[in-house]
Amino acid sequence: MSSRAALSSLLDDDPVGPLWRAAQVFRLLSFVYALGFQLAVHNDYERVAWSWFLFAILTVWTGISTVGYLKGTGRRWSWVIAEFVIVCSLVVSTRFVASADWAASNQSFPTTLWATNVVVSAAILGGPLVGAVFGLAVRAASAVAKGGYDLNVGRDATVVVMLAVGVGVGLASVTARRNHDRVATAMRVAAAAEERDRLSRQVHDGVLQVLALISRRGAEIGGQTAQLAQLAGEQERSLRRLIADIEPPALSDSHADIDLRLLLRPHAGDRVAISEPGQPVTLDHRKALELEAAVVNALDNVRFHAGSDAKAYVLVEDLGDEVIVSVRDDGVGIDDGRLLEAVAEGRMGVSRSIVERMEALGGSARLDTAPGEGTEWELTVPREQRSKGDTKGAADA
Repeated sequence: MSSRAALSSLLDDDPVGPLWRAAQVFRLLSFVYALGFQLAVHNDYERVAWSWFLFAILTVWTGISTVGYLKGTGRRWSWVIAEFVIVCSLVVSTRFVASADWAASNQSFPTTLWATNVVVSAAILGGPLVGAVFGLAVRAASAVAKGGYDLNVGRDATVVVMLAVGVGVGLASVTARRNHDRVATAMRVAAAAEERDRLSRQVHDGVLQVLALISRRGAEIGGQTAQLAQLAGEQERSLRRLIADIEPPALSDSHADIDLRLLLRPHAGDRVAISEPGQPVTLDHRKALELEAAVVNALDNVRFHAGSDAKAYVLVEDLGDEVIVSVRDDGVGIDDGRLLEAVAEGRMGVSRSIVERMEALGGSARLDTAPGEGTEWELTVPREQRSKGDTKGAADA
């Protein structure tokens, strides 16, 4: 097996895989420390031969568990429980290989550092609470080996170390899994958006253009062709709505940016045409929702006040530092002074629903209208918040 293949075999898709690999490095280092301790104190034991036999078991388990955890076959509770039994048994065996006086005044066999490995494994698998429980259990085994527990952590801080390791590694594993889930979700959303954009481009370059041409030319010819044009127009709009419906859902995270196009596309219909850039138009979550609400209000005004045959045209522009949405209609327009009369009479619908909404976002809402010439709202939202002084007087409504 080549070095590249060997490295690939150690890598996996487990969100806590890096923690498992780091834990095995710690395991090997703790084994080296345990070996040095054994060489240094084995002559102090009452049963030297037995101590080396038990250390041989420790060595075999270190090798097996390192391979198992690295490959992933050992990352399950049955494996961790087996390790826990082995570790506690070896720790308690200190009373068997050494005298009670020696055990009480020295580090338990086969060293606290090596025994911590099972706490690390449990914490990675189960989280901080499980890690803390295993840490306390291993410390209890050490207390049995020493014949008691010293409440003075200044002389024996083993319990503090065990708890710190269990909680710290457990929190790291929980965070790693949470981040992995978020990245996976973002990748799925990005893949869905990319596929939707590809499909949208293909359909737009072919079917939608043909249907739009049939609809326009059929309406111009008239007669029986007009019915065909109407059917083509309906199919074009249905297909556009279908493309919009396969968009990935907006992220539930209120701090995430939203593609404004996803919010506006469902509002397209028989009397509403929407034009947008080919790339995502991302805005802050709150700004995107407020801008959509303003557009909906403008479209409602077209529906209720512009005339029964009026059509609306929505244009989305991304200028980098700001986003502009224009809502234009071919309706009857608004008579001069009509908005001012509405404000004087206490009817603040347009001002509050559109103008004030945009100003609250640090943007502006400009209205261009004349009797018989329709209306056009130009809604501007900056990506960076502006002060109110910068936007004062931006609305001409």
